[in-house]
Amino acid sequence: MTTSFDYAPPKVWSWDKPNGGRFANVNRPIAGPTHEKELPVGRHPLQLYSQGTPNGVKVAVMLEELLALGHSDAEYDAWLIRIDRGDQFGSGFVGLNPNSKIPALVDQSGPMPVRVFESGAILIYLAEKFGAFLPTGHGARAECLSWLFWQAGSAPYVGGGFGHFYAYAPTKMEYAIDRFAMETKRQLDMLDRRLETSKFVAGNDYTIADIAAWPWYAGLTRGWLYDAAEFLQGQEYKNVTRWVDAIAERPAVRRGRMVNRVNGEASSQLHERHDASDFETKTQDKLQPERS
Repeated sequence: MTTSFDYAPPKVWSWDKPNGGRFANVNRPIAGPTHEKELPVGRHPLQLYSQGTPNGVKVAVMLEELLALGHSDAEYDAWLIRIDRGDQFGSGFVGLNPNSKIPALVDQSGPMPVRVFESGAILIYLAEKFGAFLPTGHGARAECLSWLFWQAGSAPYVGGGFGHFYAYAPTKMEYAIDRFAMETKRQLDMLDRRLETSKFVAGNDYTIADIAAWPWYAGLTRGWLYDAAEFLQGQEYKNVTRWVDAIAERPAVRRGRMVNRVNGEASSQLHERHDASDFETKTQDKLQPERS
């Protein structure tokens, strides 16, 4: 691999070598499955196939919030898709999401299963299905959806931009890190200004706009994402911090962060979730064999 200082792009790009990044073993310039693998199916109405990344956390939190409201039909099985191992390229998962990105959801409560992919689409689907966390008033609904799609459009600059070059790229490139750190801090500043005059992202009520944004901006300011809180001076965004802290106290959010999680303390990792009792009995610290 050449350095950024002596690389001249060819007339036509070709994929002839790994790029050396963290996900070099699974990245490729074509779509479709790489191997045959059926997805497991559980007994609950909703089947979630995911990993505990920010986008995955969104949906797990939404489901836990719905259950906390008493929506028993939101009961779900959560199956782990290890994106670092290429599970998202199995034939069963590609059949759910041709884009091979987590999360993906199947609603098998009706006569025909319904697939939903893209985290924002899943949040809207669940909000409409259960009549929760999405305002019904014309203006309030528009405000909520505007912020939801702001988050969906902004996340690639945080994850694929800042996160990649700051934490995952094989070499540290000052230009790339500066470019995407600037954009990430701009987003944090905009959110901070919004939360100066608004309790939650879309207004006075907690909505899917908060559920979508919280995993990303909580992760940045608390250091869960890319260990970059100090670098980005996350503590300077006081209104974001207030919002992050308030949502972090919600029991459903605490549970949602554990679902399909594969890093952090073993007691915080629930690789699969099939019952509410799993949070107490099936975290990784409970499943690990005792050492003699």
